[in-house]
Amino acid sequence: MTAPPPRRPLILASVMVALFMVSIESTIVSTAMPQIAGRLGDVHLYSWVFAAFLLTQTATTVVFGKLADLYGRRPVMLVGIGIFLVGSLLCGFAWSIPSLIVFRLVQGVGAGAVLPMAQTVVGDLYSAQERGKIQGFLASVWGLSSVLGPLAGGIIVERASWPWIFWINLPIGILAAAGFARFLQETVRRERRPVDVAGAALLTLAVAALMAAVTDPGTPLSIAAAAVFLPALATFLWWETRAADPVLDIALWARRAIAMNNIVVFLGGAALIGLTTFLPMYVQGVLGRSALTAGFALTMTVLGWPVGAAVGARSFGRLGLRGCLLLGAALMPVGAVAFVLLGPGSSPVLAGAGSFVIGLGMGFLNTAAVVMVQEVVGWSQRGAATASAIFSRNLGSALGAAVLGGVLNLSLSRSLAGGMDSEALRRLLEGGGGAVGDAAVRAALDGALHLTFWAVLALSLGCLVVGFLVPPVVMRPRVVEAAAPAD
Repeated sequence: MTAPPPRRPLILASVMVALFMVSIESTIVSTAMPQIAGRLGDVHLYSWVFAAFLLTQTATTVVFGKLADLYGRRPVMLVGIGIFLVGSLLCGFAWSIPSLIVFRLVQGVGAGAVLPMAQTVVGDLYSAQERGKIQGFLASVWGLSSVLGPLAGGIIVERASWPWIFWINLPIGILAAAGFARFLQETVRRERRPVDVAGAALLTLAVAALMAAVTDPGTPLSIAAAAVFLPALATFLWWETRAADPVLDIALWARRAIAMNNIVVFLGGAALIGLTTFLPMYVQGVLGRSALTAGFALTMTVLGWPVGAAVGARSFGRLGLRGCLLLGAALMPVGAVAFVLLGPGSSPVLAGAGSFVIGLGMGFLNTAAVVMVQEVVGWSQRGAATASAIFSRNLGSALGAAVLGGVLNLSLSRSLAGGMDSEALRRLLEGGGGAVGDAAVRAALDGALHLTFWAVLALSLGCLVVGFLVPPVVMRPRVVEAAAPAD
């Protein structure tokens, strides 16, 4: 797909605004969640606030990628932005953690369209060589949100009402939607092809069951969920081999370049979510620092990501796509070591340094992986291929949040059985850095979170090992393809 030169910067600006809406949401919520959980209660459901968002985002990414290949990028993006804004509005009215989880499910559906469409539109409009410069613009969005997100999250929690963490998305999303509606004019050949609703439903059921099974292992809910998972997965795979137009193209996923890339980003997403979800809790609950300090420690991840993305994209010519991916995978375990070394007397600077290195690694890795899967397909499959990479990263994040949340819950439940006061834990999280807290509670939280950090290190090492199995992919010039924006 090509576009007239005067129109491409306007479309790119709309992409950047949409990305900003989603990227700033992640840093704000991560920063504010310890206090939100303290105020609303149900700390044992903490990780599900993140996992619920990732669940629906993961399950719908491949659906929206397929729809974009059928009906064009603009309608899918506009629908996604609309759903995201509805979810954001509802999240602000949440009265409990369970209600917040439900509304985060809605928000995640919208993100499942916005993120893959943003990358797909860029892949349509710019060649792999041009994307080196374009990734710099996109990186600036993540960099800006990495600074503003924790700052806004800390200020909102400490000086305003927490629902504004979600409601600030409304004007941003409206601006992005207006840009796409005005500037992204596509001419797409319409085809009457069925949408694989059954496949999408089975995929959602399988992912949800797996997440429920690993979040709180050993409980009746987890046992029941495990019993549902295998039949749901088997039925989904059986159906996808027979569906007229499957939501998940098995032949596409079977290509070595796509399959290996997707495994790498799956493991990288699982490692990253352990940091994003639990680092703010550690900085506030164990180190006794403020939400603002925790936010800036986490900011370094989102700051490192765009730096890695921008430098990596400009290094495609020298290092190759595979070389950039391997460099990013090698940086991941280096950063993870910092979290294993954290202790109650550690400085937040150590956490920030580790965050930056992991973010840098994900910037190199994710940028190279997305471009690689785009380069091995044509326009008619680019939406699905791009969605497959984002789906894999989100699935890794969703399962990572669930598994690591299960590790945390199991460790804390043992402490509660040993006499730790659950109300003391809630007060510690609600008070943030201003709470003195019980030394025994802090020690229990320290031990539980360290188990998650060891898991992050193991996932990072796995990401590097699989990276060596990714085959080289040669960049090719972009040509005029099946669909193009109208003048």
